[in-house]
Amino acid sequence: MIEFKNSEKVFQIKGLSQVVEIPLGNQKMLLLSGQIPLNQKGELTGNDVKSQTVQIFENVKAILESCNASLNDIVKLGIFITDISKIADYREARDQYINLETPPASTLLEVKGLFRADIFIEIEVTAVVNN
Repeated sequence: MIEFKNSEKVFQIKGLSQVVEIPLGNQKMLLLSGQIPLNQKGELTGNDVKSQTVQIFENVKAILESCNASLNDIVKLGIFITDISKIADYREARDQYINLETPPASTLLEVKGLFRADIFIEIEVTAVVNN
């Protein structure tokens, strides 16, 4: 049965689930909503791409852990960034969190803007976990 979930450790936005858990036999797929750099209280963390990326991956980690998964289970990242020239800052922060031996598939897009002008990056995550 498909489950729609939220982690108590991540700020919840009304009208969306943080993660959808889809059973796949002896595995499950986790589809995370695009994560933004808000802390548990809903406050913006960081005023640059690197620090915002760190907060996003901390949110991702908390959501995955709430589903008995880890950052090593990530198979796909979708990155939306407002300034492509900041890609090195994103990668430096990302590399603290992903498995560099078997990195996930990834798509990175420069976007005109996100839903708030002070948010410079949003990241979608897909993970697959063995039950």
